[in-house]
Amino acid sequence: MKQSLESIKVLDLTHMLAGPYTTMILADLGAEVVKIEQPKTGDITRNLLKDDPKYSLDGIGAYHLTLGRNKKSVELDLKSDQGLKLFKELVSVADVVVDNFSQGVTKRLGIDHENLKDVNPKIITCSISGFGDTEVNRPAYDNLIQGYAGAMSITGTDKENPVKSGIPIADLGAGLYAVIGILSAIHSREKNNSGEHVDISMLDTQVSLLTYMATMHFLSGESPEPIGNQHMNHVPFNSYRTSDGFIQIGVVAEDFWPSLIKALDLKKLDTEENKLRIGRLKNREYIDQAVQEVFITNTTKHWLKILQKHRVPCGPINTLSETFKDEDLLKRNMIVEVLQESGASARMPGNPVKISNHDEEFRRSPKLGEHTSEIFKNWLDKDISVDQD
Repeated sequence: MKQSLESIKVLDLTHMLAGPYTTMILADLGAEVVKIEQPKTGDITRNLLKDDPKYSLDGIGAYHLTLGRNKKSVELDLKSDQGLKLFKELVSVADVVVDNFSQGVTKRLGIDHENLKDVNPKIITCSISGFGDTEVNRPAYDNLIQGYAGAMSITGTDKENPVKSGIPIADLGAGLYAVIGILSAIHSREKNNSGEHVDISMLDTQVSLLTYMATMHFLSGESPEPIGNQHMNHVPFNSYRTSDGFIQIGVVAEDFWPSLIKALDLKKLDTEENKLRIGRLKNREYIDQAVQEVFITNTTKHWLKILQKHRVPCGPINTLSETFKDEDLLKRNMIVEVLQESGASARMPGNPVKISNHDEEFRRSPKLGEHTSEIFKNWLDKDISVDQD
């Protein structure tokens, strides 16, 4: 089986979402990811939803089913002298160590980059935290970071009711940037023959995702307000009700406008002023109302067919069950079946990184300590077991 990171060994000290998502991606790309977990209890992620009959399978919650896939598990108590000694032995032959502990924990345990590079000068460490290595006191969770970063102030329909993203974008964004940082450090090591520390701040990653909106603020001095599903620069660009659901359109180039007029037979909007974006911005409310009056008369499927025929950017607002039936998604192996020890299968999203001539594999999430003996034998030629009773 050919996978891009198949020779990379990763020690995973993460929990909750941002860190486990990082290491899940690395595992999906072929890295040997080993979760280092507290004996008896494991990391908190494996316990989330495990007792919820709707969101668990065989006593394993949706979080661990998904984020733990393709990983292995070793039980080690890093607070004990023996556990710390064994961990550093693993570090001596590892490539990457990833954590998302609270600030100061790695230094207190003696497993920060400065300590670990004495064990292995080529080790790459990655720490994911709310505010980076410079901050000590502030707690950080996804919703808090969305608020700190200003993202919630521009999400929703009005400034009196800020709304967080429907997906935990602060956690997931940090995870993606962590992967980018780790892969960059691996590439750098090929040239410099030394490891590096990757410092990922959730706040940094969210501010980075503001992109041009932040630059617009710096240029104008104005703080944008939420405008729902509209766009500050384009009209019509919105979601609309149909007779059986919703549809979205986005007229982001001038040549889409006449195509929309023709597709919806909206001759009353075909004016000289509306031919240009600046005119349509002025008439936003009237245009949205006219477009809405047309869409409500038929189904989403009906309008999608017409708009696509006229090459007008459009799309539905799917429920998850509708999304997971998308033909292109299914063709690309983006809904996968992961076989569990019981013989049951758990469906979940696949790996969106498609690399030519590479293989994909999705193995079940590990039981606590399942690979302790295997990892010490294979990595260190050491016979060891941890009492799991």
